[in-house]
Amino acid sequence: MSTERRIPLDRKRVADTALKVLNEVGLDGLSLRAIARELDVKAPALYWHFKDKQALLDEMATEIYRRMVADAPLTPEDTWQELLLKSNRGLRSALLGYRDGAKVFSGSRFTGTLHAVQMEHTLRLFTEAGFTLAQAVRATSTSYLYTIGFVSEEQGVQPLPDERREGYDMDERARVMADFPLTAAAGTEIFQDYGRHFEEGLDLVLAGIEARYGLGAEKGSRTVR
Repeated sequence: MSTERRIPLDRKRVADTALKVLNEVGLDGLSLRAIARELDVKAPALYWHFKDKQALLDEMATEIYRRMVADAPLTPEDTWQELLLKSNRGLRSALLGYRDGAKVFSGSRFTGTLHAVQMEHTLRLFTEAGFTLAQAVRATSTSYLYTIGFVSEEQGVQPLPDERREGYDMDERARVMADFPLTAAAGTEIFQDYGRHFEEGLDLVLAGIEARYGLGAEKGSRTVR
């Protein structure tokens, strides 16, 4: 009889393993059976911790968030613009660390209240800068949704930073689109240099928030470019 002590199975271990399997097979290939096989347990054992796959995805999204905030402590002296830039850059970086990371994150519900620490800090910073609570929510959620949407499209082309899906060769696209010269030329602006495009788009979002609510650098905040 083996005397090897098995590592206890808990929610964090399952979520950690699920993120590892996610990077190997993607969201479509992620199954409780595949995760159980990696853990060397029977699939029904996972149901003690997660009632279904969505509950597991919620925990996976929460674990991604935990890792993200652990690498990005709060900085009280940030302006609201600096906070939006840092938080959305950090979110993009975190999601790009996992195959289909944006899909896992989008629509998932955080477990626990860790996210409320960051949210409370953010809303307080915004309201102290002159935003109403409703405006603060709209500004932060708009930038968040921009980042989620951007990364979803980015990962549709590059599932991981060092991969590129078949069908996104720019020379071939230009050849197929030869009768539509502007559309052909736009390919390199759409499907390449994602880092630069993300920054330009985030700048547009911040400029829109400043213009819409009149809370730019002229009212005591320093805009970061």
